[in-house]
Amino acid sequence: MAPTDAPTLRSLLQRRDLGLTLVSDEHALPDGALDRPLRWVHGSDLADPTPFLSEDLALLTTGTQFDGAADIPSYVGRLADRGVLGLGFGTEVHRSGIPDELIAACAAHGIPLFEVPYRTPFIAVARAHSEAIAAQAYARRSWALDTQRALALAALRPRGLDAIVAELGRRLDVWAGMYDAAGALLFAHPRDAVDTATLDLLADRVLEILGRGLEAGQSLTIDAHTFMLFTVGRGGHLRGVIAVAAETLDAEARSVVTSVIAMAGLALEQSEQLARSRRRLHTQLLQSLLADDPALARRVLGALPPAPIMVAVAADAPAGPLVDWWERRRADHGTVSFLAESPEGLTMCVSSGDEGLLDEVAERFGIRIGVSGPEGYAVFSRAHAQALTALRQPASAAVVRYADTVGANILTALATDEARLVAESRLAPLREQDAAVGTGLEHTLRVWLEHDARAEPAAAALGIHRHTLRSRVAQAGAMLGVDLASFPARAELWALLQTARD
Repeated sequence: MAPTDAPTLRSLLQRRDLGLTLVSDEHALPDGALDRPLRWVHGSDLADPTPFLSEDLALLTTGTQFDGAADIPSYVGRLADRGVLGLGFGTEVHRSGIPDELIAACAAHGIPLFEVPYRTPFIAVARAHSEAIAAQAYARRSWALDTQRALALAALRPRGLDAIVAELGRRLDVWAGMYDAAGALLFAHPRDAVDTATLDLLADRVLEILGRGLEAGQSLTIDAHTFMLFTVGRGGHLRGVIAVAAETLDAEARSVVTSVIAMAGLALEQSEQLARSRRRLHTQLLQSLLADDPALARRVLGALPPAPIMVAVAADAPAGPLVDWWERRRADHGTVSFLAESPEGLTMCVSSGDEGLLDEVAERFGIRIGVSGPEGYAVFSRAHAQALTALRQPASAAVVRYADTVGANILTALATDEARLVAESRLAPLREQDAAVGTGLEHTLRVWLEHDARAEPAAAALGIHRHTLRSRVAQAGAMLGVDLASFPARAELWALLQTARD
């Protein structure tokens, strides 16, 4: 018997100093009859001791109650119903040998029958078992202490939370997994010990627990697997669930799981704080990109998606879960991407070759996404405006691409060579001014109109003050000889910008 295993009838029979002998045919006994945890050993010669017994114990008797017309089969039947795990008969005390009727009755009810020799007092058997219980309790406490140390060391590793869950699975010798607040499986050990279909059903249960804000540990059986689920966090701010493939856990194992829950909560709290800081940083970097200057973002992030890029905007998206999923996928697949929160929604930037990631996001989270055409970082603001324009289109598709929204535009059909020549001639004063002094009037007008001629969002997209924007619009209107305060003039200008070649 391992020191952390619970004492059993088999371990008691293996004590040479007691000299106990199994009388029953072990092969005829129910499976595991000798290996169930034995809670206690008790001696009694009462004709019916069952009112004074608890289940899962071994009973010792000298057989004085069998004198006369005792009904031995009924006696053994009552022991079996009470949950007695074994019957020890003390020979040469009151009678010589063990009655054949008792042997037959124990065999019929599947109760192991063993002989206690005259030289072995009943108190010695009880004391030996008591010492085994004490040794097992000490071994379990030592195991728990050693496991706590191992978990503390695991927490110091580079991927501490992953290491903690793996160490928990190894120490309990079961499958252990960690789910995040969105119900996604973050870590598992051993990873392939539970099939995918079972894990999907388990994830559904985890989502239900998180949605209802339940805190207590729960047990769940799926096919041949039984799981114990423990929430991380409290009340309305649950951070995840730790799942263990076990039917029960003793006090020491539960203390270990409690420590893991505390460590996981701390680790997730720190991760959440870092994530919030990262999100704020990305929001600031987005303003730099909207000013069509990627230099700061490159210095801070180290790399941006290679151009040409696709800029996408998702409104009414679950920011926290989406950002967490995005970061995990980026780390797992090595994809260079960028995501930031803004008043317009979540802004995503990927290389044109990774455009499929945007479709995956829309499908997974059930949201609509507007996507720009392929552009360079020098016109990031224009790509962002294209994404917003696509998002505002009344389309049934989850992903709306700007190219699709303008593909059937009436201006596209009217964009003949003659129309382009007229448009370029009308815009020539602006382009000459921009080329000479770098005023960016044409780009300013385009972004302004893409934002429905509203100064505040257009200025934010350009990274300039709204007064600067109004000044540029007024200057452009004067150079073109039109009053851009009127709708017809704005409509004509939009047609010119859409028709002329860039």
